Amino acid sequence: MKASELRKLSIDELRKKERELKENLFRLKFKLATGDLENTAQIRETRRDIARIKTILREYELEGQYGK
Repeated sequence: MKASELRKLSIDELRKKERELKENLFRLKFKLATGDLENTAQIRETRRDIARIKTILREYELEGQYGK
């Protein structure tokens, strides 16, 4: 998921997406532990998507405090 796509979402949608990705990451790690995960790159991609969302949320937070 690209950052430009994420920036189009509202703050509530970003938080919801972050929760979904965290749940997905848990499932992926569980599959990895049980040996069912075929594409281990999914874990890395999911972690990066979570980081992108957190970065954008932080930017919004700083704009609210310092922007204008």
